[in-house]
Amino acid sequence: MTYTGNGNNSTVGHGLGIAPSMVIIKSRSAVQVWVVGHSAIGFGNYLLLNTTDASASGANVFNSTAPTSTVFSLGVGAGANTASATYVAYCFAEVAGYSKFGSYTGNGSTDGPYVFTGFRPAYVLYKGSSTSGGAWDIHDDTRSPSNEAVQTLFANTAGAEGGVAIDILSNGFKIRDTSANANSSGVTYIFMAFAENPFKYSLAR
Repeated sequence: MTYTGNGNNSTVGHGLGIAPSMVIIKSRSAVQVWVVGHSAIGFGNYLLLNTTDASASGANVFNSTAPTSTVFSLGVGAGANTASATYVAYCFAEVAGYSKFGSYTGNGSTDGPYVFTGFRPAYVLYKGSSTSGGAWDIHDDTRSPSNEAVQTLFANTAGAEGGVAIDILSNGFKIRDTSANANSSGVTYIFMAFAENPFKYSLAR
């Protein structure tokens, strides 16, 4: 959805009917960062899609308030709610068999964490949230149709495709790399995944 900032604590309707697990906001009229809220870090914190920074705390972005089934909240800060600036917000809710949002902890091994999604992912995005330096990695099953899936794009840069290894599995994904982007020991990573075959909405024929 789109909205116009007012510089005051406020709410914006999202129309999903269930609370979003992830919200990405970008100003359309001003030169501002991409702000990201995610349920795994709580909406008293935020990430920046255009940087490798760790999550930061700040009520000025999402007013330290988790989204509800009808609205998400805004604080008074630039990046999400500058008075008279126009914004677009992309809101994503978790739907069983269709989308999954959460976190995992890196172990620094090529036998990395397994992340359960409940479906075979077609698209996976993840980012280290507890420390800076890791990129926003994107994998999909079109560019990497077989494991290991190594073709990786980076949402925070204009760089060419790189290689960070994961396995895309029937009910989740498994990290197969020691890259700081994906699997530094003890680092928390947030993720977003969408299903290859979203059975939640498939129809009989």
